[in-house]
Amino acid sequence: MRILLAIIVFLFLIGCSNSESFTPPNTEESVPNDSVQIDPIVIEGMIHFANGKVSLGTNNKNFKESERPAMEVILDYDFYMGIHEITCGEYASVAKKAKLKTFKKCENDSLPLTDITYYDAILFANAKSKLENRDTVYSYRSAIFDEEKHCTDLEGFAFHPGIEGYRLPTEAEWVYAATRAWDVKKSWNNENSEYKLHTVCSKGADSAGFCDMAGNALEWVSDWKGDFRDTTITNYVGAPSGEDLGERVVKGGCYSSSEKELNPYSRGDIYTVTSSTRAEYVGFRLAFGNIPNALWMNNDGTSQTSVITPLAGIETIKKITGSYNVKLAFRNDVSGNIAYIDYLNGSMSVKEITKNTDSYHPEISPDGNWIVYCTGFEGVAGKSTIYVQSLEGEETIQVKLKAESATIPRWRVLENGDTTIVYVTDAGSNRNKATFKSTSTWQVKFMDGKFGTPQKLFDGAYHGGISEDRTLAVSGAQLLRARIAQNGSSVTGKANDVVWYDSAQACNVSLSQDGTKRTTFLDFAGKPGKDFVGENYSTHARLFIADSTGKLIHSIRAPSGYTFDHTEWSTDGEKSIIVASLTNTNGAHSKIALINPEDNSITEIVEGDELWHPNLWIKKKTSKSSSDNDTLPARPAFELDPDSAGIYYNTSGAHDRADQWRYKMEFLWKYKDTANIVIIGSSRTYYGINPLLFSEPYFAANLSVSGNHQKASYHFLTQYVLPHVNKLKVVIKDIDLDRWHTVSSGIFRSAYTAYPGYVYDKNHNYWKGNYPEGLAEAAYDAPGSALIQGVLRPTRGYQERYAHGWGKPTTNHDSTWLDELRNNYYDNFDYLVKMIKECQKRDIIFIGIITPENPHYKETGAFGKHGLRRSEATSLIAEINSLSEKYPNFILMDENKMGNHDYTDEMAFDTDHLAGAGATQLTLRVNELIKTLNIHFEQ
Repeated sequence: MRILLAIIVFLFLIGCSNSESFTPPNTEESVPNDSVQIDPIVIEGMIHFANGKVSLGTNNKNFKESERPAMEVILDYDFYMGIHEITCGEYASVAKKAKLKTFKKCENDSLPLTDITYYDAILFANAKSKLENRDTVYSYRSAIFDEEKHCTDLEGFAFHPGIEGYRLPTEAEWVYAATRAWDVKKSWNNENSEYKLHTVCSKGADSAGFCDMAGNALEWVSDWKGDFRDTTITNYVGAPSGEDLGERVVKGGCYSSSEKELNPYSRGDIYTVTSSTRAEYVGFRLAFGNIPNALWMNNDGTSQTSVITPLAGIETIKKITGSYNVKLAFRNDVSGNIAYIDYLNGSMSVKEITKNTDSYHPEISPDGNWIVYCTGFEGVAGKSTIYVQSLEGEETIQVKLKAESATIPRWRVLENGDTTIVYVTDAGSNRNKATFKSTSTWQVKFMDGKFGTPQKLFDGAYHGGISEDRTLAVSGAQLLRARIAQNGSSVTGKANDVVWYDSAQACNVSLSQDGTKRTTFLDFAGKPGKDFVGENYSTHARLFIADSTGKLIHSIRAPSGYTFDHTEWSTDGEKSIIVASLTNTNGAHSKIALINPEDNSITEIVEGDELWHPNLWIKKKTSKSSSDNDTLPARPAFELDPDSAGIYYNTSGAHDRADQWRYKMEFLWKYKDTANIVIIGSSRTYYGINPLLFSEPYFAANLSVSGNHQKASYHFLTQYVLPHVNKLKVVIKDIDLDRWHTVSSGIFRSAYTAYPGYVYDKNHNYWKGNYPEGLAEAAYDAPGSALIQGVLRPTRGYQERYAHGWGKPTTNHDSTWLDELRNNYYDNFDYLVKMIKECQKRDIIFIGIITPENPHYKETGAFGKHGLRRSEATSLIAEINSLSEKYPNFILMDENKMGNHDYTDEMAFDTDHLAGAGATQLTLRVNELIKTLNIHFEQ
């Protein structure tokens, strides 16, 4: 290994050579560094770089939108890059010493380690750092593994670029290293690889000393996939989050890529790449070193020096709150904006929802659809303005309350059902009684996105809340004040204004809304608090709870090294918890935590630089209402388990299409009594059939999922669709025979066990003949992806793609695969026959569609994207078509016609998928075919 390293270093020193496919940008100039230069350490198997400049992306319009425009990145630090991809042998050695989970064995130890998730690579990097007694670059709360021992999720995952240790390279580092001597002539690609991995460095090193930067295996890099901008950014480390889609960047192409496809601009794979994605051609190489002053860049072009990291996944949130339907809002004091996490959205992306308004004290409306906030905050006197905006949609407009001064708003639902906002005129110190009485508490109705006319409730700024029965109001900004209704009246009528807590200093007051009228607050280590807990403590180190009379009943100590701030009650109507900021010893509000007063547990849920004024919204539990004759409805024969029913998605990431499956399951239950046409299959029908274009009396639902296979479709059809879609007359499925080299159960093989809904269904025989009322509603309200939801719900499961043209007819597999995988092909063929037969038993038509692929495959030896000899495809199609002789309910619709079709470039998304116009043409043709079948459709 030392000899190889010496040779590589020598090659690196003698210069660079450019390939014919790509010319590296002229970015060799170093970035000035005024610090004292120290000779770099030698790390075996790695090459050292000291500062540089690199261009990410390109201005060439022939490249994907995500790869444009060109963006300059300055790297003003030292780092090391691995000479080659991590091998199976290297992984095995570290895994044994560090007690990492081990995967299936490779053919030999010198092959790149592939078929691993992003998180697998992260755990390896951490383990290597630990073995060398270094700090770890990545932190997390807990790890989730699938049945094959791959890590599918790291709850609370965070990247700490300032720590020196082993890690994945950033995209900028990877491109900088790769473009020192990019050379596709030394790559394993689809012309020479035989569509399989090869020993690392078996093609030799490029002139910079690196092996396999192009080809062999695609490589994970550290970055979330964000947009590029026409700008220059220093020490770029990607987007701050994966947004709703959770996309990661992979680089370098693989053994199935053509030389023309190998370039340093490419950032992805055929399908969306997420942290839990695995593929037999995706591996990684390591980088080493810290990144000082790292910058993340949002898609709007703004950069930030830190990120806000969710520390708890939806399962943890559910355990604490009792609900999946939870939202968290808080002030990011670094930006001055309100940030927001919707835990029902499985990606848990942190979004800043206010811009150009210094915003404080957010509170989410009772229905979860609106958020109110103000420009002033507790303890500071002066004028403030209140705004409300919707949480629905990407861009929402601020609605301003017309009031001279309004601050610390709180939502309230009146007995008549009106939704109002209670606010105060000033949130300054309430110690002086006369000054306090000069302030007042107001209420304003809010309906249909508009404010009503504000009404004064009473004197005094009682911004800690009003009890549900309107008999108590509280306030705290130096003193803990209470307004108590007299003789069973309301605080808006006759009431006594008193001071609780022996007039000791108190703040961050919040009144519970669960009927108990408990008040939580913080103090300044005053005598009443010390007497109650029986010990000394520091300011805000204790959270106190008082009953409806002001008597102390409970106290909770802050975690070691922290104090509390910004405490607020949260409730689902039955169970109540407290959300608070945690302040570290430097005074920074670095975390948000949930505090359960029942067991004193404290769970950290978010981490950042300065997180203020958290507000936790939990969907209210609704009790059964009485009917007109005051009798309660009969109790259902079966009561669904809320922890399992309809939960087809979470953050475990056990399957990379779980987000799509989750909504297809929702549509299954939602349309089971209305759909008479169901589309199943893979991405070719997912993007290719639009249910909304079928004419009456047809009602279609698209239940296809990207990457799906025959065996998974068979399971879904027989266990879910046929037993439950009561009016079903037609099943439409893609016949993608070029993909029949693989037999896979997909999510139904083992990944389904990570999602309670599927296990629950299986344990109840998939509800055959016994559909439980409420399952459709449970599936609708379950966790999911906001992005996928927004695309699929309006279209009944269809996703439109924009036209990019057919492009070049590339293949991912050797066209001769049928020679070795004929058994796989006929296993898939048999599953097709089984599906046809099951439909025949129920008098259901089964339409199989060979969807159009790139017509330029006629100029190659391949049938389509996934290979298969053209010379063999004709007879295989004829064999499929002949099934209609034995099964009259089967119709083969060949829209590909061996490439002799009329689907133009304007109708194509890529080489084997249709764009919107193509989907329209295909759907209308299927619609016309069904009209000719004289099927009786129930109205």
